[in-house]
Amino acid sequence: MPELKIEAQRILATLVGNPEADFHEGQYEAIAALVDGGQRALVVQRTGWGKSAVYFVASLLLRARGAGPTLIVSPLLALMRDQIAAAERAGVRAVAINSANATEWDEVREALAADRVDVLLISPERLNNPAFRDRELPELIRRTGLLVIDEAHCISDWGHDFRPDYRRISELIAGLPGTVPVLATTATANSRVVTDIEEQLGSEVLTIRGSLARESLRLGVLRLADSRDRLAWLLSHLEELPGSGIIYTLTVSAAEDTARLLAEAGHRVLAYTGRTDNADRESAEQLLKNNQVKALVATSALGMGFDKPDLGFVIHLGAPSSPVAYYQQVGRAGRGSANADVLLLPGTEDKEIWKYFATASMPSPERATAVLEALAEAGTPSGVLSTAALEARVDLRRTPLELLLKVLSVDGAVQRVAGGWQSTGNPWVYDRERYRRIAQSRVDEQGSMVDYERSSACRMEYLALALDDPNAAPCGRCDNCAGQWFSTELDGKAAQAAEESLHRLGVPVEPRAQWPSGMERLGVLIDGKPAKGKISMGERAVEGRALARLTDLGWGGPLRELFAEGAPDGPVGQELLRGCVQLLKEWGQDGWSAAGRPVAVVSLPSRSKPQLIGSLASGLAEIGRLEYWGELSLVDGGPTGLRGGNSAYRLAGLWERLVPGPELSERLSGQTVLLVDDLVDSRWTLTVAARELRRAGAAAVLPLVLAQAG
Repeated sequence: MPELKIEAQRILATLVGNPEADFHEGQYEAIAALVDGGQRALVVQRTGWGKSAVYFVASLLLRARGAGPTLIVSPLLALMRDQIAAAERAGVRAVAINSANATEWDEVREALAADRVDVLLISPERLNNPAFRDRELPELIRRTGLLVIDEAHCISDWGHDFRPDYRRISELIAGLPGTVPVLATTATANSRVVTDIEEQLGSEVLTIRGSLARESLRLGVLRLADSRDRLAWLLSHLEELPGSGIIYTLTVSAAEDTARLLAEAGHRVLAYTGRTDNADRESAEQLLKNNQVKALVATSALGMGFDKPDLGFVIHLGAPSSPVAYYQQVGRAGRGSANADVLLLPGTEDKEIWKYFATASMPSPERATAVLEALAEAGTPSGVLSTAALEARVDLRRTPLELLLKVLSVDGAVQRVAGGWQSTGNPWVYDRERYRRIAQSRVDEQGSMVDYERSSACRMEYLALALDDPNAAPCGRCDNCAGQWFSTELDGKAAQAAEESLHRLGVPVEPRAQWPSGMERLGVLIDGKPAKGKISMGERAVEGRALARLTDLGWGGPLRELFAEGAPDGPVGQELLRGCVQLLKEWGQDGWSAAGRPVAVVSLPSRSKPQLIGSLASGLAEIGRLEYWGELSLVDGGPTGLRGGNSAYRLAGLWERLVPGPELSERLSGQTVLLVDDLVDSRWTLTVAARELRRAGAAAVLPLVLAQAG
């Protein structure tokens, strides 16, 4: 046996805690290519195969030969935490630099300088952090003994739109000395993605690809009529599922609502979403690993990097938008056990959600041009603008603005510097063909997911073929191969509980408390001075209510239809009106936020849904035995701009364009009024309207809207 293999097996035994451990097919070949050959390698192997063992063993072997530390580019904090824990078991000194451990950065830098680090983990975004990029990265590249790109499919799929900074990795590779080995690993790459990764790794790439079928997984699809039945199925059968697991949903609100329903029924579950605090996420992950909860009800925020070898099941309430994404998520289950159950409960709303997310992250040429022009025209001496300053110059919300800046930065048109962003002066051309191609591939993937749901062929073989696995074959375990393994019965009490949960009323609408930055540029003045700082308590609304979110599983369905693009205006439906009446009743029982019972209803004028708002406001007034005082008046044609813009532009478009007319103003003195609108998004319309009503004499303003976006 070669001496290198003996040494590698000794490290592997320590890593896995088994003196008899041996390499899986392809593991040692990858290690030898990196350590002896200094090659560039791509490893495409199923989850649980042991890709991390390859780079940890190779790192220690290279370090023993005098190489510098390994640099691992990793996409998620959860992934980094698990990788560091695994490294420690093998005696690998691993550290990370990320947004969650800023207090440890100085210690990490000292350890790097003293050569006490074997592995450094960073996110792709760290490559564009000015301090790290300019001060630390050049020396790190000079010393790096091995570069690892974990979850390398992100180079292709995320790098093209969702995580633009993954596209920087090709530049990082190009800057490495030719003798430094490079390893890319993934479990979810079809032939298109493999080719893309190989091109970015450079010439003469060794690709080691194994079978992607997961023998431990038992797959199934259960098509139910609606959200009520899907939730009822969970209530009826959750405790029958093996061990502990993950329940995936497509939206944050669905995860939170499902977790609440299950918890109220006595199930030990927690919600896990992008809104969950980092510390709470870490705690929830540990509780699941310890089997102290039956399930985490999660969005895709819980994905790559979460490692629980004995995870017993994965359930999906709603389907991911592609077989590849689905394979990646179900791959959390059965990594270290012989059996795990995977069940998909597709929803009628899935296609609407896919459509939104398919293109939401792609830049538009108009927005990109606006950002570039704003930076070119920056009045600061260095031409640097912070993201907040850009929001007062470009009508884009913070998250899409930051994403667009990353795209422009990767394309070389702007650069991130201390204090913000700066134009490079380089021309930028919108790559229409590339984004058209990406958009079409998303549509094709969605069609493939629908085919998976309806297919009578082997489920695992279908997923393997979607990943272009040449070894794809029937599994003999899924519902199509071996027959339905799950019950379809719904307990009557469970169905009733699900029905009540879906029709639960009311989402709090928090009042705005702070004016946006940069209002002096947009002419929003209060007493001759730019609106700035806190909004006066005497000019705020109290906490309001929305009947539901557009993304809710229950009321969200009819509300999405009502506000769909091109949906006609008309009187409010009786079911929605009754829901609002019941919401008001419950709100009143809670004390109307200490504001007192309203004496009248006031509505906001609408150019798109005048019948809807008018009938809702007058209907509530009649049923609630309140007076209807009409709507606010439009000034100079009313608000400008569209929904979806950032706070600064939205406020500027509303400022002094909604006022109570003389007749309404005469009635307001000392009165509490109910302010009715159809859809709340940024909350600035309600904020401006409430301010005008309060300034005209209203003692309190209680906002009530049909739907809350998001």
